[in-house]
Amino acid sequence: MTSEERSKKHPCPDCTFCQWCGDDRCRLCRGTCATPRSKLSQAEQIALYDAINDVGNNTHADETLDELRGYGLRIAQPIHGYRFSLDPLLLCDFGLPRPGERVLDLGTGCGIIPLMLARRVADLELVGVEYQQAMADLARRNVAMNGLAERITILHEDVTALTGHFPASSFDSVLANPPFRKQGTGRLSPKAGRDLARHESSAGLAEFLAAARYLVKPGGRICFVHLPARLGEFLATAATLKLAPLRLRLVHGAATADARMFLIELAKGRRGELQVLPPLITRGDGGDYSAEVSRMLTGV
Repeated sequence: MTSEERSKKHPCPDCTFCQWCGDDRCRLCRGTCATPRSKLSQAEQIALYDAINDVGNNTHADETLDELRGYGLRIAQPIHGYRFSLDPLLLCDFGLPRPGERVLDLGTGCGIIPLMLARRVADLELVGVEYQQAMADLARRNVAMNGLAERITILHEDVTALTGHFPASSFDSVLANPPFRKQGTGRLSPKAGRDLARHESSAGLAEFLAAARYLVKPGGRICFVHLPARLGEFLATAATLKLAPLRLRLVHGAATADARMFLIELAKGRRGELQVLPPLITRGDGGDYSAEVSRMLTGV
């Protein structure tokens, strides 16, 4: 690629050419330019994405297009609605399916979990279920944009209505990153989409667990990420549904910080002692991602 072609591809004057063109020296794309993306206006950010990606037709004016470089994924996300965090990445690594399995993601959002799993594990058949119509449509666009429509299906549906779509025991693995908070607790977001993703609405913890139990095969795995404050309720509800906890791992932002999340694996039709794994620390003393999280970000 010539310098003239690169300049057309990317308007930043401080770099040779950007990561989208195969070079890692672009300070703008890496977020360390004098005018990083976070300080650009919405219109400037959209124009920049269009210029460097040539995929303007795949995103809307109220969205950003972000890249997970380790997975080779481009993900459109709402600017003001729910945006995925580190939790789906941790859940994917914790509940990594085996090649050839049929896997269900409850509450798929923009489709981030099926997309990452499709890149990381061969021959998976993946289904993502999303309650919000706008997010389900966005997930479908993300699947198509990444060329994974033959491996991933997105279903717009409430988790309480899945018996009408799938027979019992349809999946080898079920993963869920559900809304964490009960209605009337925690801070409410003025953005409706973000609030629906954070707070339980038509389906709460019990409904998510019941759906997972119905859909997973006997001996199959169910993996959730959730708040430590609700761990007792989670285990009690799982016991009522005769789901046995097999593995538990607490997630800490720093070695000295309280746990902010837990990862748990449950099984239907199996018994065993609960294995409490070493804590997962997401950041080191300097604030950078820990070696374990950095490894996850590379997609290995």
